Amino acid sequence: MLRLLLTLSLILGLAVPAAAQDAAAPDLPVRAGPQSTVRIEAELVSLSAWATPGSTLMLAVRQDIAPGWHTYWRNPGDSGGPTTLAWRLPAGFGAGDIIWPLPERQRLGDLMNYGYSGVVYLPVPIAVPADAAPGRRLTFTVSALFLVCSAEMCVPDELTLNLTLPVAAGAAADTTHAPAIRRVLETSPRPAPIQARVTRGEDGRPTLTATGPELDGVTRAYFFPFEGGLIDHAAVQAGRRGAQGLALTLTPGRGYGPGARALSGVLDTDRGAYEITADPGPALTGASERGALSTEAPTSAGGVGWAAALGLALAGGLILNLMPCVFPVLAMKAAGLASAAHDAPRARRDGLAFLAGVLVAFLALGALMLGLRAAGQAVGWGFQLQSPAVTASLSLLSLGVGLNLSGVFQLGTGLQSAAGGPLARPGGTAGAFLTGVLAVAVAAPCTAPFMAAALGAALVLPWPAALGVFLALGLGLALPYVAVSFSPGLLARLPRPGVWMERLKGLLAFPMYGTALWLVWVVAAQTGPEALALVLAAGLATALGLWLYGRAQEAGGRGRAAFGLAAALALLLVPVAVVAAARLPAPTAGPEAATASALASQPWSPQAVAAARADGRPVLVNFTADWCVTCKLNERAALSSPRVAAALEAAGAVYLVGDWTRRDDAIAAELALHGRSGVPLYLLYPADGGAPRILPQLLTEGTVVRALQDLAARP
Repeated sequence: MLRLLLTLSLILGLAVPAAAQDAAAPDLPVRAGPQSTVRIEAELVSLSAWATPGSTLMLAVRQDIAPGWHTYWRNPGDSGGPTTLAWRLPAGFGAGDIIWPLPERQRLGDLMNYGYSGVVYLPVPIAVPADAAPGRRLTFTVSALFLVCSAEMCVPDELTLNLTLPVAAGAAADTTHAPAIRRVLETSPRPAPIQARVTRGEDGRPTLTATGPELDGVTRAYFFPFEGGLIDHAAVQAGRRGAQGLALTLTPGRGYGPGARALSGVLDTDRGAYEITADPGPALTGASERGALSTEAPTSAGGVGWAAALGLALAGGLILNLMPCVFPVLAMKAAGLASAAHDAPRARRDGLAFLAGVLVAFLALGALMLGLRAAGQAVGWGFQLQSPAVTASLSLLSLGVGLNLSGVFQLGTGLQSAAGGPLARPGGTAGAFLTGVLAVAVAAPCTAPFMAAALGAALVLPWPAALGVFLALGLGLALPYVAVSFSPGLLARLPRPGVWMERLKGLLAFPMYGTALWLVWVVAAQTGPEALALVLAAGLATALGLWLYGRAQEAGGRGRAAFGLAAALALLLVPVAVVAAARLPAPTAGPEAATASALASQPWSPQAVAAARADGRPVLVNFTADWCVTCKLNERAALSSPRVAAALEAAGAVYLVGDWTRRDDAIAAELALHGRSGVPLYLLYPADGGAPRILPQLLTEGTVVRALQDLAARP
């Protein structure tokens, strides 16, 4: 057959060298095939179809790990053990070390492991002796010991794998596994000319600084140590970036010892993964002056694909209409429908304008959030309300909207449209648009069911897909109003405009006043008394300035100019007071500070969780914020009752509160570990070291009590 193929090649005019190479090509490798247990399937595969004398043959152990199970990296982290390989090779052949792919971070309760799930290749270079005789067929055998673990148990699985390959001269052809093996070789950590130092600070925590051209422009980094026990793997690595490199603040482990010591491992960044050794010494300059650096894992969307995230976002936006923080604008939207009920073209125009305002606002908010995270900022949903300046500004905006609705001043299609939107007179399309923007501004403190998974997915999807999730969320929020505005039958059932609308307009001012007061309360929780006094002064100046503007509208001639000038002077004081309040230092609170609910609680920290579980006690964690309306409703309805307190005591559980009212990178990192981008998040940790149970975002007393009872009933 080989002679026949060669004859045909010559007849077709193929080049002689090509024909000669074709004649010398060996048979394809003969594999013994994959071996498996119920947890893992493994196979010995090759990058090349044959072994070439004097070269390096790249073999790989291919693992196909069952869902819910995982194996481990060279440093397994807080538990587990690495995969080990024992080779039986032909005479003269030698096996090198495993080329370890970059591991995944696998959090199990308060433990952090490093390992692999799904399909993974472990390449190993095999030195082929120069005197290997072409034409021989050689069998390579490896005994692979895998420690395969789930959240509940670990099983050592040992499999013997075989692969038979021929020896032949010339460049070898690729096998079907070659692309996957090459991908591992190209992306696995590699040495680089990176200078690294480790310095131990006054707080006892070592700081790793690294500089080099490979680190220019990095926005994400994480350090995987080669040796276990030197650092606390589960602790948050606080990162900062600089003009020439980066800095990571680590938490020492039990084996770190006093003083600073060298650390070797993998520095994983968004520019690549590099093997480094950080020697003790002073921190390197140019490593931390430009701001925060993200240390979150670039995971998938937690099993939520883009299509699913869009559906969840749409459903979450629809439910957001029923959340209390949207009520003031929701009421104005309903009144606006009534005002345009018997003018179908205007109703449709206003509906589309409102939709556009909502979508533009969500798009801007999503782009800002994603941009800040790409720049290394640990932000999530509602991040803008963590800023006292933004919270104070929204409070003053709500006050201005309320004063407009109360008739203190009139701006026609100006501020009246911005506040009332649908209450504006015909032609107020811009007002409907700005009402949509306002709806998004006041909706930020609320989180509806399905939103958490959708926003968690948005944070790890590519940015065009992530912005699509935010647009779907906005579409859900605006959809009921748009649907009614395009339904003549429903519009015809609404009453005609009349005097009742002016009375309704005045009534709707009070939800806006309530929103303003609530936001001032949030500012009070975020700032000290001096900053709160400045915000209250800004509110007084806002009310005075708008009242003077209203008088200017009623006056004529010189009176109008005088009132207008006085109004401008009063309103100029507003940004001055807000900026001054934002510049004041945040109040400090010790561990004894009051927490967010009536239950006896302690402040959250990873160390507090670990300490409680080390004492054999389960842990209930409440991640909350004063600006989160959903959080406050849950705390009042489900986390403050005697029944819940009794269930906590019966389960022997510790109640911890993570307060995200002001920015806290440790809480942001913990939220991200559980696929969340904002609060509320409720975690119930068992005492035995298992993974935490995530409770629903909308809690009831019965839900919490049953969860605690189920935990107490576990053997």
